[in-house]
Amino acid sequence: MDTITKNDLTALRNLIVSDIENLLKSKPSNSREDEEFGWMRSKVIRRKLNISASTLQNLRITGKIRFKKLLGSYYYNCEDLQHLFDYGKE
Repeated sequence: MDTITKNDLTALRNLIVSDIENLLKSKPSNSREDEEFGWMRSKVIRRKLNISASTLQNLRITGKIRFKKLLGSYYYNCEDLQHLFDYGKE
């Protein structure tokens, strides 16, 4: 059995921190991952549609758009939003 020293733990911590930093750097800044699956976060939706947080909340509460809440963040269905805002343009 090997003995783990304080230096071993420090080296492991540095390796973990380095790995996390690399993951954060490689994450796309415009968060296209959510869009690929048809769901976008509130902040992205508000920016793209130029609407307030309360407008988005009202759409959610009235059931006009589907949403999911994961770990305190709301995700909205892109297709629902597209249909909702394209409806009056035709």
